[in-house]
Amino acid sequence: MNLFLIDADNLNCGAWIDEAFAVLEAAEGTFAVRRAYGSAENLKALADTLRAWAVRPFVNLALTKNTTDMALAVDAMELACQGPVPNLIVIGSGDADFTPLVVRLRERGIRVVCVSERGKMGREAIPAYDQVVLVGPEMSPPDGAPLASLAQPARKATRKTAAKKAPASPEPTDNGPKARASAAKPAARKTTPKTAARKKANAVPQAPDPAAASQLVLEMPMPESESDSDSGELPGHPAPNSVLDVSAILAAVPAFRSGQAQPLAAVAKALIDAKLRGKNTTATKLLRKFPAHFVLAPSDKPRTVQYTPVPQAT
Repeated sequence: MNLFLIDADNLNCGAWIDEAFAVLEAAEGTFAVRRAYGSAENLKALADTLRAWAVRPFVNLALTKNTTDMALAVDAMELACQGPVPNLIVIGSGDADFTPLVVRLRERGIRVVCVSERGKMGREAIPAYDQVVLVGPEMSPPDGAPLASLAQPARKATRKTAAKKAPASPEPTDNGPKARASAAKPAARKTTPKTAARKKANAVPQAPDPAAASQLVLEMPMPESESDSDSGELPGHPAPNSVLDVSAILAAVPAFRSGQAQPLAAVAKALIDAKLRGKNTTATKLLRKFPAHFVLAPSDKPRTVQYTPVPQAT
């Protein structure tokens, strides 16, 4: 009696099951027991194939842990201990978890063959089986051919120990004046990070470039007592690179010209976008440099700011 027990969670392609049945029946004859174990989803996807080969589906328990392997192993041992004793049991799975089961079945004198998709065969499980049939691309056996077999796992290539090179013989020592002069020359000192830092600190500073000094760039990294959340500060913004005056602020925040009080957070973002302030400069500190033009309220923790144009003298 021949048995074919399929792990439908591993050998879960209908084409590979069709190929396995064609090869097995051509070499071993018919199979009296045909069962497929797996989840409800996988068995449903294989419904047409299982119906075509009259395979009985066995749905495993819907638990957090997959129980398919255990269900197949329990039935395999139960069938092996009943009469008549099977001549051949084919396990449709390349999972190495079945190795203890395969060894136990062989101890009872039962031939055990594995059918696995080519990319799912566990190499360490191959020696336990009498034969292994690989299905799928590049491994499909021709119709009517005997069972494909992988008798032994691939042997690891022997590492060739590289021949050790003999140490080169020392060159003859030249005792002439050039050799003595070369030996007397001190070795070059390695520059350590501390030495480099000391040299940099002792370097004479160069005079600033007058042309570069003439371009005034606003930079006020002053400590601010107000928190970033109160001032609308956006951390991580690049440092400002624009000259600051009232006209630049009005250009960055055109809503000031309406005369209405503006939210400080929105003003702070606009000043960041216009690059009029940086990471260490709050909007509150910047606007208070022009008290005649900008009124912040409330004074202790400002939330709004209003622009007040200064009337021109008549």
